[in-house]
Amino acid sequence: MGAAPDAVIAYLFDIDGTLVRAGGAGSRALTAVMSARYGVADATAGIAFAGRTDGWIVATMFDRALGRAPEPGETDAVLADYVAELERGLPGSLRVLPDVADVLRWLAGRPEVRLGVATGNIAAGARAKLAVAGLDGYFGFGGYGCDALERPALVAAAKARAGVGPGDVAVVVGDTVHDVAAARACGARVVAVTTGGDDRATLEAAGADVVFDRLGELPAWHDREFAAGA
Repeated sequence: MGAAPDAVIAYLFDIDGTLVRAGGAGSRALTAVMSARYGVADATAGIAFAGRTDGWIVATMFDRALGRAPEPGETDAVLADYVAELERGLPGSLRVLPDVADVLRWLAGRPEVRLGVATGNIAAGARAKLAVAGLDGYFGFGGYGCDALERPALVAAAKARAGVGPGDVAVVVGDTVHDVAAARACGARVVAVTTGGDDRATLEAAGADVVFDRLGELPAWHDREFAAGA
């Protein structure tokens, strides 16, 4: 498909399962907060986090554990406590996935590329994970779980903050069918990786443009697709 020679190529990266694995730090943090605030044990049990927004996860915990929706301001309060717990739990738990640092370094050196995130994490949680991973310096903008409960709207926010206009290209990089569906809903291309939530067959069936087993395959794909306005 390619792009015009002067086009912006905005890469919008998911975080969990795509750039890093947090080793359960997020689930442990939310479990601790729900226990401290509401006396609920194992509030995250049975909830699949992959591809979901933090707000969706909190709403689901409330529904299953408390039988109600959060009151106004309650989600924000829970997530503020969550970030504090998360920051304590990430060191020693989070690991950067293979090839990630090298690929981001390579992309950052390309004049046509803008790097952002499109993640279900709220902004503070995203910053915490990227900082512990040593990757925060690569990303100047993003769409976050605090922008929307559902993923398409946060991808749209990331595209807008990237300044993607007519003739430019947005590429979502993620590991779940939720990333693929959100990208498609927003007119973005999709690079899927099998390093997190879903396997190759599932990601291909969902409509990803390409599926990689390692993020390290992305630079060669970028050159094939976009070099010299191909």
